[in-house]
Amino acid sequence: MASHIVGYPRMGPKRELKFALESFWDGKSSADELQKVAKDLRVSIWKQMASAGTKLIPSNTFSYYDQVLDTTAMLGAVPPRYGWAGGEIGFDVYFSMARGNATVPAMEMTKWFDTNYHYIVPELSPDLKFTYASHKAVTEYKEAKELGIETVPVLVGPVSYLLLSKPAKGVEKSFSPLSLLGHIIPVYKEVLAELKAAGATWVQFDEPTLVLDLESHQLNAFTDAYKQLEESLSGIRVIVETYFTDLPADAYKMVTSLKGVSAIGLDLVRGDKTLELIKSLGFPSDKYLFAGVVDGRNIWANDLEASLKTLKTLEAIVGKEKLTVSTSCSLMHTAVDLVNETKLDKEIKSWLAFAAQKILEVNALAKALTGEKDEGFFSANAAAQESRKSSPRVNDEAVQKAASALRGSGHRRATPVTARLDAQQKKLNLPILPTTTIGSFPQTMDLRRVRREYKANKITEEEYVKAIKEEINKVVKIQEELDIDVLVHGEPERNDMVEYFGEQLKGFAFTVNGWVQSYGSRCVKPPIIYGDVSRPNPMTVFWSKAAQSMTSRPMKGMLTGPVTILNWSFVRNDQPRFETCYQIALAIKNEVEDLEAGGIQVIQIDEAALREGLPLRKSEQAFYLDWAVHSFRITNCGVKDTTQIHTHMCYSNFNDIIHSIIDMDADVITIENSRSDEKLLSVFREGVKYGAGIGPGVYDIHSPRIPTTEEIADRINKMLAVLEVNVLWVNPDCGLKTRKYSEVKPALTNMVAAAKLLRTELANSK
Repeated sequence: MASHIVGYPRMGPKRELKFALESFWDGKSSADELQKVAKDLRVSIWKQMASAGTKLIPSNTFSYYDQVLDTTAMLGAVPPRYGWAGGEIGFDVYFSMARGNATVPAMEMTKWFDTNYHYIVPELSPDLKFTYASHKAVTEYKEAKELGIETVPVLVGPVSYLLLSKPAKGVEKSFSPLSLLGHIIPVYKEVLAELKAAGATWVQFDEPTLVLDLESHQLNAFTDAYKQLEESLSGIRVIVETYFTDLPADAYKMVTSLKGVSAIGLDLVRGDKTLELIKSLGFPSDKYLFAGVVDGRNIWANDLEASLKTLKTLEAIVGKEKLTVSTSCSLMHTAVDLVNETKLDKEIKSWLAFAAQKILEVNALAKALTGEKDEGFFSANAAAQESRKSSPRVNDEAVQKAASALRGSGHRRATPVTARLDAQQKKLNLPILPTTTIGSFPQTMDLRRVRREYKANKITEEEYVKAIKEEINKVVKIQEELDIDVLVHGEPERNDMVEYFGEQLKGFAFTVNGWVQSYGSRCVKPPIIYGDVSRPNPMTVFWSKAAQSMTSRPMKGMLTGPVTILNWSFVRNDQPRFETCYQIALAIKNEVEDLEAGGIQVIQIDEAALREGLPLRKSEQAFYLDWAVHSFRITNCGVKDTTQIHTHMCYSNFNDIIHSIIDMDADVITIENSRSDEKLLSVFREGVKYGAGIGPGVYDIHSPRIPTTEEIADRINKMLAVLEVNVLWVNPDCGLKTRKYSEVKPALTNMVAAAKLLRTELANSK
């Protein structure tokens, strides 16, 4: 009975790669130093898996930025603007594609399916010449082999790569990247030949797009691709790995009949219909089933007895020799190692398993199936499962009752948005094209030090409050000098937009090192929602009132919305997600009403992750959008017409859910636009009417590049072509937390100048 891990976190147990990357980008360390940190991490991961008894250990799941970008490098699919002249792709071109540079913008970044991970979207054109330009997969396989560790090299599959791509700028939108399949297969053949020559016996192709609702020509592309690869696959075993939900029946039938493919990886955690699919349609006798029974997306300890029961059911269908125990997806979506959590409550800690512990679970299940059940490991697991079910800290009857009462109403504000906007304008008296930012300002080293010292009781509360107020005052003065219309306090007291709120809500637990990669070197530390959620005390009112007292301009109260708190946390798996979301919505509603009572006239409730939770299959999307949008409306349905409610969303494709966004009934929405080639605007060109305020971002804050006034003015003009001038706001794509003041000030100066330039032009044209 074999054990297999789909993939593993790259950042390191204490974010070693993050710090090495940022040091390299800042010119403080060399490429050799960065590569040494990376190699040490890879080696420690392979040794960890080998010592745990894992039979099929992945390689090439490490990345300096993103696995899709790695595939773009492997294929030599570099957009011309980066000036690549051929040869092996180095850090200069690689990181320019990821982050942009002083002269050219980065490639688009968007969410990886329904996760909080972002991938770099390939830009393809009909005349692109593909060439084998990064030998990383082979190099890392050889690196492990030199240690005496046999690994399974992992590649993003050819069809998924193309389906996740987009036409390059200037290419007809009707162009289908899938038409390039025959052009990229030769490169895959070269990679496979090199891997075989190096001694590889298994290769894993990640084809996650198989779980989507694909059209017949897209499904046929898989048959075509693996037929073209068939000869190259001889002499090597190939896993086609799928994850994040169950396969549609037609995709299941197709993938299980692929020639040259030895194994199929299926998600049996989020794919809650997978077992029934296998039972009803059977499984081919010539293939291995890689059964993903250990959750790669959450941090709860596996219910080993329940998983063992599932595995035994599968064993009866596919046979003992053909069943391999695996994770449901890559473990990169979970935290790294529970061992580093020395401050976590002991009872809650017993309910958890991070990536390192999930390796042990996979191997314990594989051994149990061969009759070598570790009774001590299983009985400790059963005790933890029972403890979690019966713990009084998990259940709060009053919260459950209040949340269940929400379902009888739509919780809509009584006055239509157009009338509310008129009332708000009379009160706020804003110019046309009002300027604002999304919320956070740069988090300096000094600021982080102050928060750290306060948490460690090294400074008093009085000293902490004084330092934070000074920072807020600095941010307010900067915005007034820049002449921004609606201000923010910069969020200096906040470590993270979700963790900050979770720390003040009941039902949440927190880690010290539970970091998960979001994109590049950016990591998040999701809170753990283990019980019913409520708000004991106001969370932001003190700071928002202090900030408003420093200026006569409107100051936004800044909150994170319930859906985003849910989607950016590790959520309890013992009740439906919507029930937890309604509980969070009630807590945020209390906060909104306290902010309004405190004199805050503009309140932003960020729902950055609304689309992220959208189920991958269309049949399940309406139900999610219904409760997600309802949760947002619950938070602000009780405020006055004159209180302006903003929300913000970032880095996703929103066009297909625009009607749900309208249904949220916010007064103003700010939304990512610049990095995705302004594709958001196309939905308005197609006739969708949006009567509320909207601020499609005018520049990309995830790149250090500073946009010019003319560039921003051009972007605003494109927006004015499809949106009414009286609803349009001018703002960056996202918060400024990760940028430096040396980038923020000139970028915002140019943004305000562009807005003023266009106000003058519009006034003169009347």
